[in-house]
Amino acid sequence: MIFAAGLGTRLRPLTDNMPKALVQLHGEPMLKHVITHIAEAGFDDITINVHHFAPLIVDYLKRNKNFGLNIHISDESDLLLDTAGGIRKARPFLDGEEPFLVHNSDILTDLDLRQFYNAHLESRADVSLLATKRKTSRYFVFDNQYYLKGWINHQTGEVKPKGFAYHPQPADTSKEGYHELAFGGIHVISPTIFNYLADKKWEGKVSIVPFYLDTCNKLKIKAYRPASDFRWFDIGKLDALQQAEVFFK
Repeated sequence: MIFAAGLGTRLRPLTDNMPKALVQLHGEPMLKHVITHIAEAGFDDITINVHHFAPLIVDYLKRNKNFGLNIHISDESDLLLDTAGGIRKARPFLDGEEPFLVHNSDILTDLDLRQFYNAHLESRADVSLLATKRKTSRYFVFDNQYYLKGWINHQTGEVKPKGFAYHPQPADTSKEGYHELAFGGIHVISPTIFNYLADKKWEGKVSIVPFYLDTCNKLKIKAYRPASDFRWFDIGKLDALQQAEVFFK
């Protein structure tokens, strides 16, 4: 599944007249870069959610004959559902016997997605999250087996979920048996999550982060830490988009 429904507010004015997923990077829309990367990893059945300028994305895919892939549209034109809500709505396209990959349309990376998917299968986790030591203000907190236990915002000091007794030591968080890692906007998810996502409290517009934090002691949600180096850009911001252009050149 590719998340392509967002308003793209961080990319204004580029997104005043088009969806974020169609903003050009090195002469091609972001969406094409993501579709190409996913297809090269062997995925041939893709669901794309749409909201902001939805008809433009549908028309773009039609003009390109869906790039020879089986592409489904999860239409959120009436209400933008965020990440958990988007996955919940797209369940008819995602549910089954196989795990599915979820990829933000504004993430550009050369990460080996097939290796990521296979690692998820081997781990038997319910969810695998791309997680790195990238510098940010908000982190997922994992235990020494790299299972998700909580979340922290270093700017505000807020810790979640409620009751998670976590007291980070900035010099070396691993001394407490925990690891703070930044989420990279790519996950591999097993259909087991739908048993929990079906709860009414996840109806409507809901982010996936609260869902993960609410279920991390019930589901096996694990960090995926790639064995080899890879490049990664959040191209949902103007400065990062410019950096990504330099990367391509």
